[in-house]
Amino acid sequence: MIRHIVMWKLRDPAEAPRFKELLDGCRGIVPGMLEFDVGLRTGGLEANMDVVLVSTFADAAALEAYLHHPKHKEAGTVLGGMRESRTVLDFEVPGPASASGTGAAR
Repeated sequence: MIRHIVMWKLRDPAEAPRFKELLDGCRGIVPGMLEFDVGLRTGGLEANMDVVLVSTFADAAALEAYLHHPKHKEAGTVLGGMRESRTVLDFEVPGPASASGTGAAR
């Protein structure tokens, strides 16, 4: 599995709900998208970004399909104009078989 985390600092933090709405429009657009959660900065909690996307894909091919999907590209064009900065981290998430540390099938 691949975890895809993206964080944005917006030019106008008041636009965060609209930003979230646009991102939420990408939920479920490709097979293999297992999780898709969008969070907004919460007053009183530590944050130096305004919006975060935490998503999980079955494999790298599912993530690539998402990144190249027309709906994602369209949203990215609008969102790109709203952001001051963007940070991303993609990483492999061990499956249940390797969570115990053995990783070997019996």
